[in-house]
Amino acid sequence: MAGREIEYLRVKVKPSSKRPGISELEDGILKVRVKAPPMEGKANAEVIKALAKHLGVKRSQLKIKTGSGSPLKRIVISE
Repeated sequence: MAGREIEYLRVKVKPSSKRPGISELEDGILKVRVKAPPMEGKANAEVIKALAKHLGVKRSQLKIKTGSGSPLKRIVISE
């Protein structure tokens, strides 16, 4: 059973990036740059991994709520 949803993050993903990393844009959106290409869920998996490390949470606590096929995503953090 999944934990209670406690927070949403707005994320803009830049796949196939030469310099992976996370930065905050002016409007509060997190920009996540990943090396993985945007195919077969590879970039999405790398986004979850990078965000978990950045936020200090387990990967299982993060889930893409909307935008799995889009560069703009809403990520939910669960307890």
